[in-house]
Amino acid sequence: MSVLNTLTSKEAMDLEHNYGAHNYHPLPVVLNKGEGVYVWDVEGKKYYDFLSAYSSVNQGHCHPAIVNAMKHQAETLTLTSRAFYNDQLGPYEQYITHYFGFDKVLPMNTGAEAVETALKITRRWAYQVKGIPENNAKIIVCKNNFHGRTTTIISFSNDSTAREDFGPYTDGFIKIPYDDTTALQNVLETHNDIAGFLVEPIQGEAGVYVPSDNYLKTAKALCEAHNVLFIADEVQTGIARTGRLLATCGNCSCANKDCSETPDVKPDVLILGKALSGGVYPVSAVLANNPIMEVITPGSHGSTFGGNPIAATVAIAALQVIKDEQLTDNAERLGHLFRDQLNAYIKNSNIVKLVRGKGLLNAIVINDTEDSDTAWNICLKLRDNGLLAKPTHGNIIRFAPPLVMTEDQLLDCVSIIIKTLSTFETS
Repeated sequence: MSVLNTLTSKEAMDLEHNYGAHNYHPLPVVLNKGEGVYVWDVEGKKYYDFLSAYSSVNQGHCHPAIVNAMKHQAETLTLTSRAFYNDQLGPYEQYITHYFGFDKVLPMNTGAEAVETALKITRRWAYQVKGIPENNAKIIVCKNNFHGRTTTIISFSNDSTAREDFGPYTDGFIKIPYDDTTALQNVLETHNDIAGFLVEPIQGEAGVYVPSDNYLKTAKALCEAHNVLFIADEVQTGIARTGRLLATCGNCSCANKDCSETPDVKPDVLILGKALSGGVYPVSAVLANNPIMEVITPGSHGSTFGGNPIAATVAIAALQVIKDEQLTDNAERLGHLFRDQLNAYIKNSNIVKLVRGKGLLNAIVINDTEDSDTAWNICLKLRDNGLLAKPTHGNIIRFAPPLVMTEDQLLDCVSIIIKTLSTFETS
């Protein structure tokens, strides 16, 4: 361990390059410590984290309440598999179902696993409840989606990097444009074998694309009219990130108590991950009410680690932090401030075309082509100036700091961003 602790940034990056598969293209910075909204590299330089591990660290890095819960459980019981009961899973299942207002939860580990689980639940419901003939059920998805990179999920992705040379692909999906209820209605009216509609309330990986105000509400109403399950992938947008407990919740403020309010859109199937653990442990979940979830029977689905005692303990602590520290309200307030500040700058900017987002999930669109390296170079300069962010889709930079950020910290970050952008302006 002493050798590892003395690695320079170059040595650490060289080790990853030489011994790890090249399935990521990280920003060249090597981190070894995190606390709250800050991270430090191996040379001791301090940065604002403006990515939050893709919205996994909503509660801030190494939140003591979450870490202490994990440490205590890790010293007591770590894993039993689901071959036996454990004393942490039942209380967690009760807690999370009350928290989000569903009858039952199926615990998993990663976001992609949770999406796969939701797809299986939806298909089985289609056959056993809706009465679609076996192997005929279709699920509607949106173009430019990102739900993970498993073989099934990439089958309905139009990301060529994720798809190329990984076929043959899984059938049973119909792709329509995002934020297009007319296209959704056309498919629902012309097909009688639709089981569900899988959608991100905001398309994060696509560049924080926020749909029109009534999109989700109209889509849910169409699904209800055609007896089709509305499946919300809130792996990235959930857990207070967008200024609501869930991005589908509209004006619902149920993050500060058990979910007793009626949200604008309540999914039939809800997919959660990332910040469900505060970023300290892989925890994901699929929630639904009894008429849907009860199609799952012993042996039909499972995971050795899904619902393990550490995951259950950590998730309760992570969700409790959201309530106790009122992070939903903080994300809403600081998100407005962030966009107001950036919009004021953009009025006289040549390098940035627009800022968009909700809560503290935001992005700026750089005035350049998607295949340019301008956004990447801006992120390198942001790093030099003490703030870490990453491009998505070439000319878009995503900004998603931990929700524990203060107003003074946010304004300091805005100053860094504007200072950095100004060096790329052209007359």
